[in-house]
Amino acid sequence: MVIPLKKIIMHKLRMRLKEPFATSFGVMQEKEFYIIEVVDSDGNKGYGETVAFSVPWYTEETVKSNRDIIVDCLIPILREHELYHPDEVFPLFEKLRGNNMAKAAVEGAIWDLYAKRKGISLATALGGEKTEIGVGISIGIQRTVGELISKIEQSLEEGYKRIKLKIKPGLDVEILREVRRHFPDTPIMADANSAYSLKDISLLKELDDLDLMMIEQPLQHYDIIDHAKLQNQLKTPICLDESIHSLYDVEKAIELGSSKVINIKIGRVGGLSESKRIHNYCKKQGIPVWCGGMLEAGIGRAHNIALSALANFILPGDTSGSSRYWEEDIIHPEVIAEKGIIKVPTSPGIGYEINEDALRKFRVERQEYQI
Repeated sequence: MVIPLKKIIMHKLRMRLKEPFATSFGVMQEKEFYIIEVVDSDGNKGYGETVAFSVPWYTEETVKSNRDIIVDCLIPILREHELYHPDEVFPLFEKLRGNNMAKAAVEGAIWDLYAKRKGISLATALGGEKTEIGVGISIGIQRTVGELISKIEQSLEEGYKRIKLKIKPGLDVEILREVRRHFPDTPIMADANSAYSLKDISLLKELDDLDLMMIEQPLQHYDIIDHAKLQNQLKTPICLDESIHSLYDVEKAIELGSSKVINIKIGRVGGLSESKRIHNYCKKQGIPVWCGGMLEAGIGRAHNIALSALANFILPGDTSGSSRYWEEDIIHPEVIAEKGIIKVPTSPGIGYEINEDALRKFRVERQEYQI
């Protein structure tokens, strides 16, 4: 049956994080993004969320470029084609190079709409099997080691299943050693966000003594060749993040031995359909995957939860509870993590309702387009 798309409403939001989040890229406290609302001829609504930042420090995409691509390119494509299933969206959008985060936001809204029309949860629509997911937490670079230790202690008290720590040159091995001294048995991983090169092999090899779960994206954001050379020198598994934009990238990275773990971010790979294909391929190859976070608000967080219900998401992801980042979220109920566990919603679509008051409160722009 055709999905009778009628219009798309773009809500531009500006929300302030509860505290600054620091990585090797820089420091962020305010986030702008778009909520994509897709409406069908029966009045059903599906929601997606853009995850690009205001400046292109993670990928080449930005909040503004997401808006331009959606309005100038993606909406016209939807006007020209009938859709029967959300899996048809990815090949239609694939005609355009890059801009995966813009594509993912629109495709995600269509997935949510499709699941609601079917009366099933988004997790079920994707083939998810889990009723709950284990989640970890990502902690940005702190001003002092003492502050970092305190945040880790608080996170463990809240029950999070693993701790991800941001590192960069000069704030890496010694800090991780101190963390490991305080927390000898805690699952810990390090995220470098492409801050190192092969010249740093001797330093990175020191991480092998710290029993880390993995080191995420230590080298260039576009690289899989040097990561293979580095992985050959390390006992610690390398996890690729920024290098992975498609199933093709995953196939080549595994073939070369560049990575023993894959971080799947829906926005980075162009949507839920490609995320599902990457998951299925990695499962066949015996490569574990986990779902990375992009400081999402509630709608993006809900999509991550649904995806993480697939069987091969065996490592805790970054999808912590809403209150970890926001004083108030745009969904209700807000995402709640209890003892490091989030229950996968079973109601139709993403399983959360839109908090219309919060949406209006944080909205700075609204645009409507007919399909």
